[in-house]
Formats: sequence, C-alpha cells, structure tokens
Amino acid sequence: MSLVKDPNNIRLAMLGSTPGNGHPYSWSAIFNGYNREAMTKECPYPGIPQYLNKQPPETVGIPGVKVTHICCIGEGGFTAEHVAKCSLIPHVVSSPTDVIGQVDAVVVATDIGSEHVERARPFIEAGLPVFIDKPLTDNAPDLRTFKTWVAEGKPIMSSSSMRYTKEFAPYRISTRDLGDLRFVSITTPKAWETYGIHALEAVYPILGPGFISARNTGTRERNIVHLKHRCGADVIVVASADMYGSFGCLQLCGTAGRAQLASSDSYYAFKTQLEAFVQYLRTGIYPFPFEETVELMQLVIAGIRSRDEGGREVLLSEI
Repeated sequence: MSLVKDPNNIRLAMLGSTPGNGHPYSWSAIFNGYNREAMTKECPYPGIPQYLNKQPPETVGIPGVKVTHICCIGEGGFTAEHVAKCSLIPHVVSSPTDVIGQVDAVVVATDIGSEHVERARPFIEAGLPVFIDKPLTDNAPDLRTFKTWVAEGKPIMSSSSMRYTKEFAPYRISTRDLGDLRFVSITTPKAWETYGIHALEAVYPILGPGFISARNTGTRERNIVHLKHRCGADVIVVASADMYGSFGCLQLCGTAGRAQLASSDSYYAFKTQLEAFVQYLRTGIYPFPFEETVELMQLVIAGIRSRDEGGREVLLSEI
C-alpha cells in the first residue's frame, strides 16, 4: 500500500547539513534536475557537478517526484538558499518542522549517526515517511529507538549508496564462479563512524546476513576492522582518513576463483538508491529487510566499541 497520497506527484523535503556532506546538492539535483551553470561554478563539492555533467540532461530527474522544500540546519558550511538555486528547489524554510503538512516525505541528508534520532523524531511522530542518510545510527540506544519505531509501523528507510554499486551487481546475484568465499576486503576514505557503512553495505548484499563479530585494531584515523561471517569468510574493512584515491576497492577471494573490482559511478549508485526509496513510498514495501540495516548498524557500533576497547573482538550479539 502506498505511503503517500499521490504516488505520481510526491513532494519531498531535503533536510540537514553536516561538514563534508554534499548530499543536499547532489540528491536534490538527481530528483529535480539542476542549474548547470550555478552547480558547475559554485557548488562547494566539485565532484558533484563532475558526475552530474556527464549525464544526458534528459536523463537527470526521477519522474513523479520533486524536492519542493529545503532546510539546511547544521554545520555543513553552505546555505539552503544556495542549494535551492543549484538544485531547483522552490521553497526554503527556516526550521525543519516547517515542512510538516507541506510535503509527503522527508530526506534527512546528514551522515552523523548520533544526530539522527532527534533529526528524524518530529517527522516520525507526525507520521511522515523518512529516508535517513547512512549510517542510520552509531550507538546502541538509538538503534533500539529506531527498531521500536519500525516495529510500531513507522515508515523509516536508510541505506548507503554502495548497496547499489553497478560494478558489484553481478556478485550480488551470485558468487558461484568463485566457489566458497574465504576472504573479502574493501576500502574507504574518511572516518569509520561516517564512511565505514559505505564499505560494509557494499559487501553485505554479497555475503548476506550472518556476521558474527568485529575487531578494530586501528585508530580513529586508520581503522582496520576484521569481521567474521558465518559462511566462513573473513572480511577486512579499511577506513583510512586520507585514502581518497582508493574508495570502494573490493576484493573477493574464493575456493575456485577471485575478483577485484572498484566503484566508479557515483551517479548511478545514488540515483538507484533514491529510486529504491521512491519505490518504497509508492508501494510500502521495503526494498530489502530492515533487519539488514539493523545488522549493519551493529557492525558499525561493534567497530567503534572494539577500537575504543583496545581491539577487543566484539560479538554482534552484545549489541
């Protein structure tokens, strides 16, 4: 059953601002189209116009849905007015809650997990569907809150765009040619707290549920996280602060073969991710079980806890 009144005319609010996160610009542009001149010359994240400008103009946009309102409360270093100019958003509001009654769903476009319960709470309590940028949360009490809300039927979805990486798609379908997976590795820059989920959600649809534990023997700037999976595979995730040249390098090693791949099409991954949310709004059916998001958040939290406790192996059952 649809979560919105008119599935062919969905109004979204884009909310929030955090340092280093350009999703208010990019996600709004993927929904709405964009002002090419302003985005190219003025966007504070040059990678965004680079991948937007590669797309045929007629393919940019998602039919039947528009970002109509924006509020950029936070410390991202840009204004809602500027995002609206670049991404063709007609209404700028001063408070996030001003959008209640004006839109059909809300996108919380921030990546600090510890803030998401309070950023999302007014809209969840108002009955609006909410999409929350990765990671959904980074601590156990807030994860319990989200689990309770979903159990109560509140429409909440969260994911990393890396779940939809085009280059990894064949191995989400099958790894039969590789035999039994024994070793998997993946890399990401930036912090474990914000970008570890990108690496985790890239490999999760390949391995499936069944992670057992996490052990982080690194530091805040250089996280080296060893995950164990019930299938017998060892997974190493590296989140190193300045490793920008090696985002999304995936290695799959099995008993019969191997594969080495890299993510290279951010636009495809973002658009497919946002289309999945739109489909959720139109049908009320999750594109993947919320239990997967819970397990992924347990991995994020276990990685933090292990690092803070000197590299102890943390079982997911503890969280």
